[in-house]
Formats: sequence, C-alpha cells, structure tokens
Amino acid sequence: MAKTIVVKQIASPSRRPDVQRRTLIGLGLNKMNRTRELEDTPSVRGMVNAIPHLVQIIEERG
Repeated sequence: MAKTIVVKQIASPSRRPDVQRRTLIGLGLNKMNRTRELEDTPSVRGMVNAIPHLVQIIEERG
C-alpha cells in the first residue's frame, strides 16, 4: 500500500494570491476545516509546502 498523508485546510484563501487558491483546489480543498487523504508524493508535498499557512498535515499513514 502506498504512503498517504491527511491534509486539513486551516485558513481561508480569501485575500490571498490566486496561485495559492488554485494550489488549494489542486489538493482537493476549498472550504475551511476540510480534510483530504492524499498520496505522499513529491508533487503533493511541494504543494503543501507552498501554502503552509493555509494547510496542515494531520497524519502520515503507511
């Protein structure tokens, strides 16, 4: 089984640059306190690291 991470949106993308909003949508998030379980790949990690003020890694599985 592949490694996964659980990511939670902790802040609103309003009044943020459009690229940050699009990064959130790319992660499958768009509303406060939503969580997603995503495959732990370098591209997903890069997206999470690009917006650390908007998302939080809750759990790492696998």
